[in-house]
Amino acid sequence: MREHARRQDGLRIAVLTRAVAPLHGVGGLERSTHDLVSHLLERDVRITLLTRPPTAAAVGASWVHPHLSFRFVPYRTFPLAGRRGTTVLDRSTAYPLFGYRLGLAAAALSAAGQIDLVYGLGASTLGYAVARKRAPRSTVPLVMNPQGLEEFGGVDGGYGGRPAKRFGYAPLRRAVRYCADAADRVIATDRSLEPVIAQCLHLGPDRVRLVPNAVDLPACDGLASPDDGVRMRAAAGIGPEELVLLSVARLERNKGLHILADALAQLRNLAWRWVIVGDGPFRRAIEGRVAADGLRDRTTLVGRTDDRTLHAWYEAASVFVHPTQYEGSSIVTLEAMAHRRAVVATTAGGLPDKVVPSVTGWLVAPGDARSLADALRSALASGRRLATMGLAGRALAEAEFSWPRSADRMLAVFDEILREAKRA
Repeated sequence: MREHARRQDGLRIAVLTRAVAPLHGVGGLERSTHDLVSHLLERDVRITLLTRPPTAAAVGASWVHPHLSFRFVPYRTFPLAGRRGTTVLDRSTAYPLFGYRLGLAAAALSAAGQIDLVYGLGASTLGYAVARKRAPRSTVPLVMNPQGLEEFGGVDGGYGGRPAKRFGYAPLRRAVRYCADAADRVIATDRSLEPVIAQCLHLGPDRVRLVPNAVDLPACDGLASPDDGVRMRAAAGIGPEELVLLSVARLERNKGLHILADALAQLRNLAWRWVIVGDGPFRRAIEGRVAADGLRDRTTLVGRTDDRTLHAWYEAASVFVHPTQYEGSSIVTLEAMAHRRAVVATTAGGLPDKVVPSVTGWLVAPGDARSLADALRSALASGRRLATMGLAGRALAEAEFSWPRSADRMLAVFDEILREAKRA
């Protein structure tokens, strides 16, 4: 780690993203970008972070470091586009245009000799990709991370059971492929995503590098203890005989929580409480499904909450359940593993890299309520084995998904590209 810091001392990087914590909320993209940047700063990398202005909810949030500076580019939406940047229409219109403006700002930094490399997330690099294709010798290298590939329908191309998304996402798919084609390297955040990225983005395997999304283990440890979990259960009126099944997600259809409700309806004879942390546009539909399945008195919808409360729920949980229909890396699953919780999840996205059947948890096919019910039945009957699985999950997180390790891997990718550029 220190060797990288000495060799990379003075490295200047522009990071391009549509969102980062704490300026734009605490989703998976926001947290992973924040943590990567933080760990690069610890290695004496100088970073210019190009993103949109802080959201109204985050006004007053600050992030100060002597080697960190910001360039804000407005994220303008159209009258019919989603103003929170989450609709398909917005992602295929306003987001690429934002990425074009953001990338041009990075190109200006490159032309001025103020940066040595650009690292960007998805279509946030569009303007820089245009500049790189037009004048490759006058721009610094580009590393692009496509993240979850939602615009390509996820790993199975199923678009979360909504085929109409294929048409709606067509402009964004073209933009992301254009960015990948202009990049010197493209990052895969999970081993299981490497062939998917190569196929979706039409890349040879020589252009793809594995740098896992990770979790800040010391931060997770500091946010909540087992005692906090005990207090959380007591405050929610959860009895000692009830196993807590915890789900953490933005409440959208693709997260599969309605499928989990149907699975739990098959397990009414067992002692459990389902706790959902998160909010979003699908909340009312989930509440309706919970009521229709007769689970209202056994389900707690916490809503959006702060980090300490969220991590106290991880400690209160017996099993973490993530029934997502498509996914990127799933930071929430890594957080649950950091808190030594066994996991029941689907095979979507990068989850098979983390959930090892019979070792750290159970895997089922996305959208299969019957298989999900079978896995949950097995988990609820596992007794002390759940603790053993939780310990194995923590060990895997420490070995493969810690930020110090991933930051060093990312620096190695940067190093490789800069050596190539020097020889060119």
